[in-house]
Amino acid sequence: MRVWVDCTAAAHPLVLRPIIERLEAEGHEVFVTAREYGQTLGILERLGIPYTTVGEHGGASRLGKVRALGGRSARLARVVWGNRPQLAIGHGSVDLAVVSASFLIPSVQMQDYEFARLQRQVAFRVARRVLAPESIPVERLARIGAGPKKLFRYPGLKEEYYLAGFEPDEAVLGELGLDREKVLVVVRPPPETSEYHAPNDLYAATVRRLAAAAEAQAVIVPRTEEQGAAARALGAPNLIVPERAIDAQSLIAYADLVVSAGGTMNREAVALGTPVFTTFSGEMGGVDEQLIAEGRLQVLEDPEALELRKRTSPVGVLHPRDPEILVQAALAAASGLSR
Repeated sequence: MRVWVDCTAAAHPLVLRPIIERLEAEGHEVFVTAREYGQTLGILERLGIPYTTVGEHGGASRLGKVRALGGRSARLARVVWGNRPQLAIGHGSVDLAVVSASFLIPSVQMQDYEFARLQRQVAFRVARRVLAPESIPVERLARIGAGPKKLFRYPGLKEEYYLAGFEPDEAVLGELGLDREKVLVVVRPPPETSEYHAPNDLYAATVRRLAAAAEAQAVIVPRTEEQGAAARALGAPNLIVPERAIDAQSLIAYADLVVSAGGTMNREAVALGTPVFTTFSGEMGGVDEQLIAEGRLQVLEDPEALELRKRTSPVGVLHPRDPEILVQAALAAASGLSR
């Protein structure tokens, strides 16, 4: 079977990599398309996943998003038509939803945040199967198009699946020239171009706090070139902004603290046992609600309250999970929903 996978954000190559590898190991032919946005292409290259670049992000405005969707979907249609896939897999890709619906290709959508409403409604209503964590209430998913007949709920975090078998590599610390004696903080800016983003002053306040902390080094992993340029412009010697895609998972594994406005990096830290604070200012999703209730994710309200100290917990994935259940759930969409 020929399978099309679409990656539209930096987390998607990581999330979808084990599914791609398992499909190929089972003899299926997989081709990957990707949108130029943030570090998406760089991560695909770092992971060694061949891809075809089609389109770019439309920016923060609704008009820009609509124009980008129309233009990218049209270009994707030509690529997809030439490959004739029997199954399409994405992580909330609206472009994939539009093209797969046009060509009557069964589609599968993964997602672990339920409040990007327009995106989710388009992607979920078109999809034959939706893969989502058990921690998201069923009624929330049903409201945006993922009813019980198409919904596959998996236990735990998606990060526990794609980090299964992951071995952190200390080389990233050397690549960034980090001082192992200092407190290592990884910082992820807010998703400013996403429709669910809300103004977030906590990020700027956190960066100022870390810039003034001589005992710490903070690695800022930007989503966009503009965010990276803004952080570099501060000129603080203890703020490091990578010039290219890095092994962020290894960096998080060796970090003493993570402060992130984004869901995936927060949950990677949880999966890797690294203390983590969220500065997310949008509507809190079911996954993060559960992690906060369990004390595995903390909400940052005042950057001055951050305790900058070395961690003592072991490095590695706490609860790895076999991604095979995700693969089989996705394949079921191509042949009915019996698996």
